[in-house]
Amino acid sequence: MTIGIDDLPIRDELRGKSPYGAPQLDVPVRLNTNENPYPLPEPLVERIAERVREAARTLNRYPDRDAVELRTELASYLTRTTGHEVGLANVWAANGSNEVIQQLLQTFAGPGRIAMGFEPSYSMHGLISRGTGTGWISGPRRDDFRIDAVSAAQAIDRHRPDVVFITSPNNPTGTAVDADTVVTLYDAAQAAKPSLVIVDEAYVEFSHRASLLPLIEGRPNLVVSRTMSKAFGAAGLRLGYLAAHPAVVDAVQLVRLPYHLSAVTQATALAALEHTDTLLGYVEQLKAERDRLVAELRATGYEVTESDANFVQFGRFEDAHTVWQRILDHGVLVRDNGVPGWLRVTAGTPEENDAFLDAVRALKKEQSS
Repeated sequence: MTIGIDDLPIRDELRGKSPYGAPQLDVPVRLNTNENPYPLPEPLVERIAERVREAARTLNRYPDRDAVELRTELASYLTRTTGHEVGLANVWAANGSNEVIQQLLQTFAGPGRIAMGFEPSYSMHGLISRGTGTGWISGPRRDDFRIDAVSAAQAIDRHRPDVVFITSPNNPTGTAVDADTVVTLYDAAQAAKPSLVIVDEAYVEFSHRASLLPLIEGRPNLVVSRTMSKAFGAAGLRLGYLAAHPAVVDAVQLVRLPYHLSAVTQATALAALEHTDTLLGYVEQLKAERDRLVAELRATGYEVTESDANFVQFGRFEDAHTVWQRILDHGVLVRDNGVPGWLRVTAGTPEENDAFLDAVRALKKEQSS
């Protein structure tokens, strides 16, 4: 007898849903998952090896349950790069920003509670919400994919969510959110009922705008989540973190799994933080390449959403998936996020970006001939 997923006694809210993921295809140029294209520099690789070797000597023991050294260094990085002083008590770390989000939803949401995000946005917000038994509501965006503060605040007042997600820069559109809008939505969330507001800054190091992290001052229900996957070029590390009022950090520890961050993960992250200046130098190169993609796509005749991230949303297409396939036929993999009429391309190396631009220029020529 053939058994499918729908034959299993899974929860009703998971039926008919698809797991998160992008195609993993063996093609010459892969620009679909917003990874940093630059391998870690050799001195950092050597330092990781040293730190992991040291950690390996005590792998018979559990790791530091509270990751004190790592959280202290993350706090130092945030203070140095945002100008807003945070300390150990303000920072929590987990296995990728997705686990950070999961822990926040386990703590502040769950069955009988609801979360709201402004879509299109990072689809894992909704997926993790459903996975924690949290109801999900999609809030409004303008036609240019920005958040209209008035409409969004009205939606918060109407639905009274327990958790509100604000993604800046936003994935997949690349658009950033200004501080005034965040304050407006935070105030609306607290007026409806005290609610947690999560600002997802996974791509903030690539932004033209300053981090929204200073807004946590005096706002105990505001959380800023970050990741080392993008700017630090450490997608394979799986290390995310948050900054918030110390009470929020205390609260998420109620649901964290015992010793959730391995000694190897902590050692690797600490090594990466020692090379912050070098890694952020790669970020500057990627910002320049991102801006080049925007300019070249527009010059070729495509419409492009303003981007503050390491990727660019471009269109518009009557059939985006067909265009995605035709770009793939040129050996370049971009992302079809399901946003009608649009595709997304990650900023790669200059050579990878040249290959992508050659592909989309060829498509324009084919269309005009």
